[in-house]
Formats: sequence, C-alpha cells, structure tokens
Amino acid sequence: MSEGPPIEDRPLRRLYRYGLAYKGRLALGYLLGLIGGGAFFGMLSSLSKTTNQAFTEQEAPDPLADILHLESGFAAASILLILFFIVRGISKYFSTYLINWVGFKVVEQLRRESFHKLQRLQLGFYSRHSSGELISRVTNDTMQVQHAVSGVVNDIVQQPITLMFALGFMIKTDPVLALLSLVVFPVCVAPVIIFGRKVRKYSRQSQEFLAELSSVVQENVSGVRVVKAFGMEPYEEKKFDHENQSVFGRLIKTVLARNVNEPMMEFVAGLGVVAMMVYVRARHLEVGDFLAFAAALGMMYQPAKMLGKVHMEIQKAMGAAERIFSLLDEPIDVVESPEAVPFNEPVREIRLENVSFAYDDATVLRDISLTVPAGQTVALVGASGSGKSSLVSLIPRFYDPTTGDVFLNGHNLRDLTFASLRSHIALVTQDTFLFNDTIANNIAYGQANADMDAVITAAKRANAHDFILEMTEGYNTKVGERGGRLSGGQRQRLAIARAIYRDAPLLILDEATSALDNESERLVQDAINEMMRGRTSLVIAHRLSTIQHADRILVLQEGRIVEEGTHNELLQKGGVYRRLNDLTTQPKD
Repeated sequence: MSEGPPIEDRPLRRLYRYGLAYKGRLALGYLLGLIGGGAFFGMLSSLSKTTNQAFTEQEAPDPLADILHLESGFAAASILLILFFIVRGISKYFSTYLINWVGFKVVEQLRRESFHKLQRLQLGFYSRHSSGELISRVTNDTMQVQHAVSGVVNDIVQQPITLMFALGFMIKTDPVLALLSLVVFPVCVAPVIIFGRKVRKYSRQSQEFLAELSSVVQENVSGVRVVKAFGMEPYEEKKFDHENQSVFGRLIKTVLARNVNEPMMEFVAGLGVVAMMVYVRARHLEVGDFLAFAAALGMMYQPAKMLGKVHMEIQKAMGAAERIFSLLDEPIDVVESPEAVPFNEPVREIRLENVSFAYDDATVLRDISLTVPAGQTVALVGASGSGKSSLVSLIPRFYDPTTGDVFLNGHNLRDLTFASLRSHIALVTQDTFLFNDTIANNIAYGQANADMDAVITAAKRANAHDFILEMTEGYNTKVGERGGRLSGGQRQRLAIARAIYRDAPLLILDEATSALDNESERLVQDAINEMMRGRTSLVIAHRLSTIQHADRILVLQEGRIVEEGTHNELLQKGGVYRRLNDLTTQPKD
C-alpha cells in the first residue's frame, strides 16, 4: 500500500486539486499572463531603442519605422512602447481577475465543505471538541487560507512569467552581464527555504492558540450569568489574557520569520548592482541598453522577492489548511447507506435487540432488549450516567449501537434514510436551544412557509400563547441568542410548541420539564400529556411525579434495565425505583 506524498506536501497538493476544477479559467489567466510577459519583453526592447535614439544626435535607420510608415524610428519605438504598456496593463488586469476568482472560489468551497461536514458528524465528535475550536476552523482557518490565496495564486502565475521574460531580455542584451547578475540569485533564495519552515510551524501554532482564544470567548459569553454570580470576572480576564498573549507571541514569531529574507535579498542585490556598474563602466554600454537592462534586472529581482514572499505565505497558509483538512478527513461513524429507503409507514413498533453502546472505550449501554408498541408511553429513570439519554439517542440515529440493532416496524434503522426517519420524531431536551430568530420561526423551525394558524395552535397547546402576546412584537419578536431574552420556562414551552407543531408520531422527551417552575410545569405537563395521547413516547424524567401515569417505566442502572413495570408495581417491589421515589418525595428540612 502506497504511503502517499509526505505529510507536509498534502495540504498544498489538495488545494491544487481544488483549483484544477476551474482549469479553464486558470488556463486563460495563465495565457494572459504570458501575453503580459511578452508585452514586458517588448516594452524593454522599445525602451532601449527609444532611449538610445533620444540621446543620439543622428538617428540610426530603423526598419520598424518603415513598417509603420513613419519617418522617425524614435516615433515608431515610442508608439510601440505605449502599445506594449497598454497590452501589458489589460492582460495583467484580466489575468489577475481570473486567477483570484479561482483562488476565492477554492476558499469558498473549503468553507462550504467544512460547514457541511460539521452537519454530518456524529454527536460524539462535538463532545471531543470545543465549539470555539470548530468555529475557528470554519472561519479563522479558511480566512487564513484566503489571505494567502488572494496573493499567492496570482503571483505564482504572473511572477515566473515576468522573471522568465526579464531574464531572456538580459541574456539578449549582454550575456556576460546577465550571468554576473545571476551569480547572487541562489544566495537570495536560501533564506526563503530556511525560514519558510519556521513560518509554517509558527502559523499552525498561532491558529491553534486562536482557536483556544475563540473557545474562551465563546464560553465566557455563554456562561456570563455564572461568571458574574461567582464573581469570576478577574479570573476570566486572566485566562483570556494568557491565551491572547500566546496568540500574540506566535504571530510575532511568524512575522519575524516571514520578513527576514527580504532585507537579506536586498543587501545581496545591492552588491550585485555595484558589481554591475563596474562592468558597465568597463564595457562602455550604451545608455539605452543599460537603462533597459537595469529595468529588466529590477523586474527580475522583484518577482524573485515576491516568490520568496509567496513561499512564506504558502507555509503560513499550510498550517491553517492542515487544520481544515483534518476536519474534512474526520471519519463519519453514523452514515446513511446508499441503499437506504424512505420510511413512509405509520409507526407500529420500536424494537431494540441486544443493544450495547460505548463512547470511545466507556460502555454506557449493555445488552438492552426492548419493544415499544405504537401509542405506548415508556419512561426511563435512573441515576445520572445510567444510560437514559444514550438509549433514546439511538432512535433518531444520533449514534449507532456498538453491537445489536434497532428496528422500526421491523426495518433496521440503518436501512432507512435519515430524513424520513427523523421526520417521524419530535425531540424536546433539557438543554433547550432556540435560534436568534422570531418566535414564530423557532416554533416552525425548518418550514420555509410556516402555517401561522398551526404555529399559534401549537403555542396555545404548549401554554405559550399568552406570554407571546405580551412580547413587544408578538410572534415576530426575536428571542436573542440561545433565547436569551426569555426565561427558562418560556424557552422550554417554545421548545415544546416546536415539537407539537412538528406533529410527529414518535416523541422523545429528555427532561422536558426540568427548567420549569411549579406553575409552568403544571401548565406544560397538561400540554405534554395531550401531545403524547395516541403517540409513541419515550420520556426521561428526574421528577418521578411527571411519569407516574406512563404505561411502562424502565429503571436503568449502569447501562442495564434492572426493573420494569408501572409506577405502582415498581413501588411495591421496593427496589431501585422505590429508593429513587423516596429520594424525590421525602420532605426537606
């Protein structure tokens, strides 16, 4: 099996493959670059001829003047000089546009693929990475690549062409002088190679520290109430300052490594200019030839210097590209089979057969077998970490079992399309999430053309309609980030209204009333009971009073079902459920 290209080359090669998707524009941009390079060669030739004739008392015969039907060779060369400037300007303009278009399109595609990949990754991936880090990969890292691409791609195409034509003109004018000028060229390239590796290293580190910084800010903003309640502002400031200083340190090292080569190149180039002047004095080179040669030399070293910067920018971008591609290469554990079929039947039964499940190496469910007929309400209770949330997460295929299978109407969930399976499920969790949008759009989330009558009906059934009408803009009121303008009970009722609006036959309620006060809980519990009527429901609850009327109650302990029955049956057994019930109902001092 081939090991593939070295790790350090892969990001650049992959970016190159992205660019090949637009090879037509790249080819046209390169062709225009060649035309511009040829025009530059013509500019130098015309400049040499024009300058020589301008400083000569008697104008030499010029065949070009005869071709253009002009009496003066000076006039002919001057006209051509202007034309070459025009051609070079136009070709460079369109070449720059086409090449940058490709570069920005590649970055747009990387950003899109990164975000789309995040939508397909399983929940376990998010538990291993902070939200700030993932946001940084989609925004900061792609922006870092974009900054490089905007200048690098264009320079990679145009600068070598300019370098080639400048060198050609120098050899044509005076081969010996051209050779003398090129002696110092390898010395200019050396620092580019040496310091390029450091730029890549420091750039990758700075992106990692920037991701940490983003995570600190994101956590601080999300947890601002806790920060203020515990008086931890100084601690948070110190933590932020530490990460901020780390980013600053790596950025400064990147700048030092990236810019050290330019002054070294200029110093060596200065020595070359002095040596060239000594040679010109000895050879008595004509003024026009010397000026054109000097212009060609300057134009040759400018691309060399720019290509040095290009190398540095590439190394800087590669650090960010590595992080982007590591996200794109992240394996997707829960995938939709190519042979998956839509599920379009009434829900008759959910069945788990010998299901076990583990996060990494930690087993949380052990050999679970369970059948839930349609219309039945099954409650899951147990201590924290007993596997309740993991079990219900298998139903919408947020995870797949490590061993065993889950069936819906006898169909293995792995054989059903994600969209059709999840369209039959409504989910309300204890961690209520609302989008920074209107109340109506949050209730009708995912519906392009929301039915306002259905939205209002859902809100009424969730006992949310009255407080919505008290808002400044009613159903058009924006709730703020994560619903920050609402109370916990209001957010929970909107989440329940969203589930009611979805009108799915299968309900999963994970601590759906945990954030409610007693009054709100009473209002919402009535709505939940109505919503569950006639539907298949899986309910997780710590407050056992909310599931006393469940058809079946399953007691989980260390990933196993240890007791099963109705509320009264389990109380009579005097086992785990009885102890949990006593803990939640005993009076407090």
